[in-house]
Amino acid sequence: YETGGVNGRTDTLMVLTYNPKLNSVKMLSIPRDTLVDFVGMDRTDKINHAHVFGGKEMTINTVEKFLDIPIDYYASVDFDGFIEIVDILGGVTVNVPFDFSQKTMAPNSYYVHFKEGKQRVNGEEALAFVRMRKQDPLGDIGRAQRQQEFMRALVDESLKFKSITKIDDIAKVVGERVETNIKISEAIQMFLNLKNFNRDNLETVKFDTVHEYINGISYQIAVTESLEEAKRILKEH
Repeated sequence: YETGGVNGRTDTLMVLTYNPKLNSVKMLSIPRDTLVDFVGMDRTDKINHAHVFGGKEMTINTVEKFLDIPIDYYASVDFDGFIEIVDILGGVTVNVPFDFSQKTMAPNSYYVHFKEGKQRVNGEEALAFVRMRKQDPLGDIGRAQRQQEFMRALVDESLKFKSITKIDDIAKVVGERVETNIKISEAIQMFLNLKNFNRDNLETVKFDTVHEYINGISYQIAVTESLEEAKRILKEH
């Protein structure tokens, strides 16, 4: 958002694996400050900086090395695309973990007041819900949990509608706002394969990290045993 999408830092990194036989998706969030070895240059840094130095290619290659799994597809979504897709769906219902207030994005920013429990949000409000970090007692970890809750809400909402008009509208937003290597025909087939799919089919995988300062800079260091277990789960899936 600070660079118009050109060589900026990735605000959020999420990895999904899909098993059509089990009709299930595993979802893992990588904390933005996770210390990793970059692929394509001799550098160890926060994983969200990979996009600064090598764009999506370095980011994908670095994630592949970090998790030891192949990344077949990617989708890079900007904030405007995020907002538009939620609004096309008519909003989503999220489970708010605790009370907090968060400002929406400029230019027409306003404060959204979130109350613990279920809350219906539009695109601007959904973005505020997933981006808030400083008020969360768990920091970026808590933010990742809210992002995964949003993904479950998005699944619930997406599978409700059958309107061809909405599908066309979403396809238009994807064409304009989402950079991806998924062909429309493949995406439609994936969507059609999701029979009886709901938020319960979207399972969270995570690895533990420890906070550490190195040369005055804050990092999250992956706990080896926990990371290996997460890698095993993703590989098997």
